[in-house]
Amino acid sequence: MSNKKKQSWLLLLLALGLALALAACGGGNDVDTAGDDDNGASSAGEGTNYQIIGIEPGAGVMKATERAIEEYGLDDWTLVESSSAAMGAELTKAYENEEPIIVTGWTPHWKFAKFDLKYLEDPKGVYGEEEKIHTLVRKGLQDDEPNAYKLLDQFNWTGDDMAEVMVLIEEGAAPEDAAQQWIDENSDKVDAWLEGVDTNNDGVISLAYVAWDSEIASTNVVAKVLESIGYQVELVQLDAAPMFAAVAEGEVDGMVAAWLPYTHEDNYEEYGDDLEDLGENLTGAKIGLVVPSYMDIDSIEDLK
Repeated sequence: MSNKKKQSWLLLLLALGLALALAACGGGNDVDTAGDDDNGASSAGEGTNYQIIGIEPGAGVMKATERAIEEYGLDDWTLVESSSAAMGAELTKAYENEEPIIVTGWTPHWKFAKFDLKYLEDPKGVYGEEEKIHTLVRKGLQDDEPNAYKLLDQFNWTGDDMAEVMVLIEEGAAPEDAAQQWIDENSDKVDAWLEGVDTNNDGVISLAYVAWDSEIASTNVVAKVLESIGYQVELVQLDAAPMFAAVAEGEVDGMVAAWLPYTHEDNYEEYGDDLEDLGENLTGAKIGLVVPSYMDIDSIEDLK
């Protein structure tokens, strides 16, 4: 073979090698780009298997999410029923691995103190505006147990207060122990709840609550304060509708767990005339869809 032909073959081989190398680099870039987009709006559905991790069926935030799926046309999405604890576990696992996840959320809640999270914007207003948590009692409680009634009427605290108790419980403390620790560290607030209350009582007070981290915290705190003034306290865990019914029918004395005007709107409309509303014990509550801040989506509309 002549020298010219040898040089031509060498040049051809070099050109082919360079083309293959460039193609390999280009293929690598495609993979990296797809990986970088795993948490973006275009792949939020694929990254989460088009699932929104919910809590107990029938909860207000679940009903609102069902409406949101319909209002926003999220036909490919499924709302997964679970529980407050299971939702928290799934969120923790995903967050630690920096994986995409969408959950039904509310504040106050320990997850906002522990993780960097954000609500997805809700331009259609399906989840409503700010919520307030109300104290509701059975009719006749004021006559039967005036001191318990007065304490429940004067009970109020902030989202930060509630979050402190929730974080203690999430970190392993028993609810009653977490409640007592908060009471010991916030005697000035507790004293305000007890102003004008006779501390020598011997009755039995029953409180209903839903198994949400927020309501476990508040109900245990109130129970501990009631016990400190002599009452024996019974805690009754129920779903939302039976909780309202139990207070309205006098089967329990009260609750500090009514989210109004949106979350428990249907329950309040059904049972409100048969119970006594003592007003809000916490303001600034909120519900909606929640994602880790590392996910590159900002609105429910991004899920389409």
